[in-house]
Amino acid sequence: MYKNILIPIAVDHDPNTAAALRVARALADEGGRITALSVVEAIPGYVAQQLPEGQMEKNIRLVSEGLKEDLGAAADVEIVVVAGHSGRTILDWAEEHGVDCIVMASHRPDLSNYFLGSTASRVVRHAQCAVHVLR
Repeated sequence: MYKNILIPIAVDHDPNTAAALRVARALADEGGRITALSVVEAIPGYVAQQLPEGQMEKNIRLVSEGLKEDLGAAADVEIVVVAGHSGRTILDWAEEHGVDCIVMASHRPDLSNYFLGSTASRVVRHAQCAVHVLR
């Protein structure tokens, strides 16, 4: 069905990651590409200047290592970790890399989501491709 699938995974490695990976594999064309993307929130400049040099790179490396550990021997999945605002960065990355389907987990919405919005709801509203949300 899809040639290029993106699985956004929260930095805290949502327990639904395995389910999202199963769904992505089921939706992927033979030879389709699956990418697991984790977004480390960007550190504001006024905070970054107080941190040791290279802290963001260290954070990205640690998240990448954790994601590789969580996904185990998933040789069919490319792991990418970037810095930015989660909702906007997922959308931008998907558009820049020709993603044709995003498979992501979402928690059950509560009252705060109606005022603040969640990453999943932002992606669903603004993605230029198909989005499959797991609950």
